[in-house]
Parts: sequence; C-alpha cells; structure tokens
Amino acid sequence: MRRWVNGKQLNRLVEFPQETPLVEFTHSQRSRYSETDRMGYVYYGRYLEYFEVARTEMIRAFGFSYRELEESGVMLPVIHSEIEYKAPILYDEEMLVKVMVFEKPAVRLQTFYEVTTPASDKVHVFGEVSLCFTDAETRKPCRAPESFVKAMLQQSPK
Repeated sequence: MRRWVNGKQLNRLVEFPQETPLVEFTHSQRSRYSETDRMGYVYYGRYLEYFEVARTEMIRAFGFSYRELEESGVMLPVIHSEIEYKAPILYDEEMLVKVMVFEKPAVRLQTFYEVTTPASDKVHVFGEVSLCFTDAETRKPCRAPESFVKAMLQQSPK
C-alpha cells in the first residue's frame, strides 16, 4: 500500500516531524522466546509492548512514574498507534528502542519510535503512539501536569 499526501508519495507510513526532538530516550532490551513466532521473528503485536516499556522508562528518567501520575489523579490512555515494519527482530536479539517527543505536551503526549539493533544502524521498526492526559475521576481529557512538563523539558537538549 502506498501512502500519498498532497499528491506526494511518502517513503514511510509513519512520518516523523522534521525538526530535532525535544526529548530523545533510548532503552535497550532483548527479545525473549515467548515473544517470537514460529519463524523466530518477534511477533508483530509485541512492538507496542516494547514501546510501552521504553516510554515508561523515559517517564521514569524524568523523575516520574506512571504510578505517581495515576496517584495524582491523571491517567495516560493510548488514543492512537501506528507501526511500520521494515525488518524483523529475531529471537534473543538485542534491540534499542528510541523514544522521541517533538512537542511539549498539553493534553496529548505524542511519542515516536525507532527500533534498531546495536549491530546495525538500520531501523527495523518505526512507530507512533499518542496518549491523552485524562482526569482519573471524570475520565475526561485534562492538561498535562505542570510538574510533568517541567521535568520533561529539563531533559530537553533544546
């Protein structure tokens, strides 16, 4: 399937913003036997879990945790996800999951992902996941906690 925008063919289905990321975080992990299919490839649905682990560790690097956000009355449900597979990750292969944030979060936290291996700089998987800051009691969208945004911006190289 080809994707076209304004008459121009895109090279990738998951398009990243063209500017430098506000925040970039890389998490290393290894594929386990239970995560692979009969061909020895990581099962396609597992990549969303890998994205979640890397995103959780990025938030922890900000000095927060999902638990603390939830205890403060804020949840972060996923509202959109896209994945583009370029090459498989194999059983017991180390992978680097890079999370990038390009915009300061207001109500939405939009994250982008690249999965590579240390042996190659080739990107195996591209991804995008959007989450919505949500009031735990009313279940309605709310603004990102100022302390979260401030902690995130302190990690920014910009």
